[in-house]
This record gives sequence, C-alpha cells and structure tokens, in this order.
Amino acid sequence: MGFKFISTGSYLPPKVLTNFDLERMVDTSDEWIRERTGIRERRIVSEEMATSDMVTLATEEALKNGNISKDEIDGVIVATVTPDHAYPSTACWVQKNLGLRKMAAFDINAACSGFLYGMLVAQGLLNTGVCTKIILSGAETMSKAVNWDDRETCVLFGDGAGVCIVENSDDDSDIIASYWAADGSIGDLLMQPAGGSRLPASHETIDKKLHAVKMKGRGVFKYAVRYMGEAADIVLKKAGLTVSDIDLFVPHQANFRIIDATCRRLGVPLEKTIITIDRYANIPAATIPISLDDAVKSGKLKRGDIALIVTFGGGFTWGAALVKW
Repeated sequence: MGFKFISTGSYLPPKVLTNFDLERMVDTSDEWIRERTGIRERRIVSEEMATSDMVTLATEEALKNGNISKDEIDGVIVATVTPDHAYPSTACWVQKNLGLRKMAAFDINAACSGFLYGMLVAQGLLNTGVCTKIILSGAETMSKAVNWDDRETCVLFGDGAGVCIVENSDDDSDIIASYWAADGSIGDLLMQPAGGSRLPASHETIDKKLHAVKMKGRGVFKYAVRYMGEAADIVLKKAGLTVSDIDLFVPHQANFRIIDATCRRLGVPLEKTIITIDRYANIPAATIPISLDDAVKSGKLKRGDIALIVTFGGGFTWGAALVKW
C-alpha cells in the first residue's frame, strides 16, 4: 500500500512580532535579521495557549478541509520540542481536546526533523495495519522556550502548528523514497541544556537561563547545508530521479541562507521552492507541515506532484523524503 496525505491544516497565532518590534526589545535591527536569516516577522502564541491547543485548531481545519470525521481517526502523532508537559504527551491532550479515545497517541522529539521522523513512523503504522488514518502534526511554542535577552537566538523562532492527515493510498500517492539519520556526537550544537535528568530545574539553571535554546550558529549552518544536500542526493538516487523531476522543494525553514545554499548545491531553482521563513520564522518541527499546507492552499502543490522534503535539526538529526502527493 502507498502513503497518502489526504488533508492539511495549520494554525498560526494572530499576534505578529516584526523585526521592528524586536528592535525595541533587544540589541538588533530589521536589517541585521533580514540579511542573516531572511526573517521579517514571526507569530507569537498567547500566554494561555499551549502547543496542544494549536494542534487541536490545526487538526480541526484539516478535518474540515478533507471532509473527514474525527471518528475515522485511530492514531495521533505530535512532533514537538515544546510539549505542554514532560508527560502526558501533547498528543494525549490533543486526543482529549478532540474527544477521541482508545487509540495510540504519542509525541516524537527529533527537533526540527520531528515531522519527517513522524511521517516515517506513521508510514510503518499504516503499512502494518496498526492504524488506518493518522493525525500527523508538528507544532511549537518557541516563544516560551527562548531567552529574549539573547539576540543570536530569540530573533530566529516563532510559534505555530501544522497538521497532515495521512492514510494508506488506493492510487499512486506514496513516499517514493526516504532517508533519516542522526549524529549525537554533535548534539551540543543546538540544545536546551536544562530541564531534563542531566540538569534538573534549580535556582542556578533558571538564573543562568539554561532552559532556553542554546545554539552554535556556524556549526549548525555548516552541517545543515552538508547533511540536507546529502539526504536529498540519497533519496533522489534511491528513486532513480533527478532534480528536474521535482515539482516542489520543501526544505526546513531555519534560515534563508541555508535554504539558498542547499538549493544551489542541489541545482533546485528558488521558483520551485516553498518559502515561509520570511513570514513565520523557524517553527522547528512545524515548518514542514505548515509549508505543505501553505503550498496546497496556494496551489503550488497539487495531487500527483512530486515533492522533495528535506530537513535537519538538533540531535543532530536530518533526513529527506520524496513524496508523490
């Protein structure tokens, strides 16, 4: 059986934080941010809203867009690094919000690669018959996980959720080829140091703001371009396709310079590339599903098209997939 994206949806908080707003908060400028990242603005969630709330709203849109009853759903997967709680999983809260019961619901943490990891897990669940129709989401509330005094990182991130409802296909829709990988030896390039068993919460970790994102930007850039390019090459070779066969390139939206460098390395024209980072910034596990939803709504991704999805994230994790939409 093939793999089919039957519907998409997204939720972007209404509050917009522009680069000019950030100029009043931290030592930065609109020009500095745009030149280094390509970001103009990002969405910020309200204080009372959590990751599960955004996933719920995005799911309701996806169900409506696909004319799908929630009673058809028998699995919920949420990729996130900003869960509502350490446990229960955010997926379980989504399940509760939607009024669903007695089915698998769990989170995946592969940082920005989380949605792609979740997609391949969902493929396995569908192929084995364990599930027949799955809510597959990537969502983040990064505004609650950054140090707003750190100009190197706070300007990079935003909030939002994307959802794809997936099932086995009865046509030629499928994941044509896929690849995923990780290298924990470079995990310190991008991490949240405190909050787990290594550094439990304490006065010291809070005072030192170790519960916020820490990133070594140059290292991340170098490995991101290398591994995204390698992952794309691997899946194209597996599928026996070339870049000219691709209808849409869907890269992780971390930094426009990374996207541009990857496009040039692969020979993918920017006209075939979905760009959302300028409007939404980096929403780690959510950038791929939000970009897919954006592409569907704008008509850039149509049934029968071939999309090349490539991502990287903390871990270090990365991967790629060729999808027949």
